[in-house]
Amino acid sequence: MDNIPEKPANAFRIVLNLEYPESRMDNVLLAALRGQDENLELKSISRSGLKDLFMNKKVMIKGQRAKSNSGLAKGSTYVDILGF
Repeated sequence: MDNIPEKPANAFRIVLNLEYPESRMDNVLLAALRGQDENLELKSISRSGLKDLFMNKKVMIKGQRAKSNSGLAKGSTYVDILGF
């Protein structure tokens, strides 16, 4: 069973389910955000808007600040975006 990290207060969580590893998190996250319908503000986020979230340390994986160029492993990754 997956070890699901606790979701921070005032954060939007999206789960990335990957069939294979990805070399850059930003591209995968942008596509996932645009494909979801739970948070319309994040659904329409621009590439530069997403970059700002990373620069302002608002994107978290397992309670750690994520970097836009972080790689992602195969399987489920729980991403929390603070302030949403």
